[in-house]
Amino acid sequence: MPEALFPTVDRRAFLKGGTGLLFAIGFADGAIVHAAEAPAHFEPSAFIRLSPDGTVTLTMTQVEMGQGAQTGLAMIIAEELDVDLDQVQIEQAMADEARYGPQMTGGSTSIREGWKPMRTAGATARAMLVSAAAARWKVDATRCSTHAGAVIHSLTEARIAYGELVADAAKLPIPTDVPLKDPGTFRLIGHAIPRIEGSDKVSGRAQFGIDVAMPGCKIATVAACPVFGGTLASVDETAALAMPGVSQVIRLRNAVAVITNGMASARKGMDALKIQWNEAPHAELSSAKIFADLDAATTKPGVIARRAGRSIEGAPGTRIEALYRQPFLAHTPIEPMNCTVHVTDSECRIWTGTQSATEARKAVARQLGIALEKVAIHIYLMGGGFGRRLEFDGIQQAVEIGRHVDGPVQIIWTREEDIQHDMYRPAYADRIAATLGADGKPATWHHRIAGSSIIARLYPKAYQGVDFDAVECAAEPAYDLANIQVEFARVESGVPTSWWRGVGPTRSLFVVESFIDELAHAAGMDPVDYRRSLISDPRLKVVLETAAKEARWGARLSRHHAQGIALMRAFGSYAAMVAEISMEEGKAVRLRRVTVAIDCGVPINPDMIRAQMEGGVVFGASAALAGEITVQKGRVEQASFADYPALRISEAPIVETHIIAGGDAPGGVGEVGTAGIAPAIANAIFAATGKRIRQLPINGQMKVWTG
Repeated sequence: MPEALFPTVDRRAFLKGGTGLLFAIGFADGAIVHAAEAPAHFEPSAFIRLSPDGTVTLTMTQVEMGQGAQTGLAMIIAEELDVDLDQVQIEQAMADEARYGPQMTGGSTSIREGWKPMRTAGATARAMLVSAAAARWKVDATRCSTHAGAVIHSLTEARIAYGELVADAAKLPIPTDVPLKDPGTFRLIGHAIPRIEGSDKVSGRAQFGIDVAMPGCKIATVAACPVFGGTLASVDETAALAMPGVSQVIRLRNAVAVITNGMASARKGMDALKIQWNEAPHAELSSAKIFADLDAATTKPGVIARRAGRSIEGAPGTRIEALYRQPFLAHTPIEPMNCTVHVTDSECRIWTGTQSATEARKAVARQLGIALEKVAIHIYLMGGGFGRRLEFDGIQQAVEIGRHVDGPVQIIWTREEDIQHDMYRPAYADRIAATLGADGKPATWHHRIAGSSIIARLYPKAYQGVDFDAVECAAEPAYDLANIQVEFARVESGVPTSWWRGVGPTRSLFVVESFIDELAHAAGMDPVDYRRSLISDPRLKVVLETAAKEARWGARLSRHHAQGIALMRAFGSYAAMVAEISMEEGKAVRLRRVTVAIDCGVPINPDMIRAQMEGGVVFGASAALAGEITVQKGRVEQASFADYPALRISEAPIVETHIIAGGDAPGGVGEVGTAGIAPAIANAIFAATGKRIRQLPINGQMKVWTG
């Protein structure tokens, strides 16, 4: 997801509490706020509260969906505040833009956007506690230090716990320009500390949206028109209403909901309905038609995303051209999509996991025609988001159902409904060409991308003919290309599209990194050496060489084994990955090992970085090897993990991650592993078989090993 979609927050805006991140120190209308009105706690803002018992409570506005945002953000605050992480507890904020600023979690931005302002906020609170202690001791504050939640007087070694200073600190003015810690003194950042919510997840205490339960809450499930754009014609509910537990059948414009006292009876009631649909306007839509339109669009000029130097037309040298295709992809978070609502004439309460709390709340208020403050969204842990929960179409459908139900109702979408009515990663066709100079390097480069525009739908004012998400890592590739032209052609098919883990870099890197390999082969050069010859960025060079070294690139491999490499600069991070495959029985592709070298700047928590590389690689490899949403007669043909599979444990590769500290701020890590793995696998397949993979998924062209 493009960083431009997220607000750029300076220190002052952050301290005013308008970031949608974690911690703020309050200013109001530019004036210093004194917190004396709350002497029982030191609560300098809406985001942090220090209690007399020494507990630090952080109000979390970013959502936790497995990526480790809660722990990472808490570590940054705890570091500068100088408390141990076990002194910190998390409270999840409700949706409230006026109090917390925009609340959106996505694009691998949580740590990146919060790094500097959170450090500043933690350091400011620490300085206030030191000032309070110095005043009590009647000493110079420069003679005081802090450690593990206490202020220490350097001469007498007297110490006061933060909790004892709460009332005094709450009366002080908020200082400005507080110095931050020297990174050399960090006690938490850079260390592998267990996740804050980990024990609750292991024990079952953690509460996800699907765990919401309350007295009198009914259960609902939904069936939507199977054809994109279709509507409900009629429904005979007689048999369903006669079934035990079924209390209502609700008709929506394009769907039917069954209201019951349990999920089992809801599904049985749904099966008993006799539904007729109006299937127009996309009843004849097919994947073949969609890709024919995409392919055709790549043969015509698009809107220029980037142009530098001379054109490829008429350029001397050997011309190499290829057409790449990528399918629609579903999100399939392991926690089924769900939302609990209670709608009355005057207000609406919602309990769910969402990545877009601010915009969801606004949308519901508009939908119901009520004031924003009458909509309350309680946010829960999510069993995966992957971009699906950035959309709030499900929340709005749940609210529409809730309008017809007396009391609270929990809507749970079945896996089949989720896969067949997703907001899909767009399908793309890319036509890419280059001419090679006498040295084998690209003398000119031309890349035309055709696909749906997520930006045009969500941010029409920002859309000027180029979807800047779709061209990310294509318009600004990792390589030094003096003569480059990149174009975008918008092609809409009627299939709803949205963000998917790895966003633009995932689709662009498959094309760019596969094509770079093609050029290396044409130039008669080793793929690593070829990439090295085309980059000047030192951070790219380090990750490239580290990945190659640690993977033993060029060493003799076992029979039927081969390696492929991919290089990337995205999400504020730099990474290279080497995929090692084997051809089982000489013909079935099996992903054996992935070696990742990542420079994500300041590594907040190495264990979480490794976990994200592992999860991202498996997620991306699942899609590359077998992930595909196909359309026939306007319907999605896949319905479950049986025909939209994820890698099983027996199929998952060993993922070895090498972390390089290469900057003064952290980069994103949640999507890096997903974004780079497809081209690495495709390049390894070429090394093993001589077959170029220009269309995903791989199992559409050759056999993939299943364990």
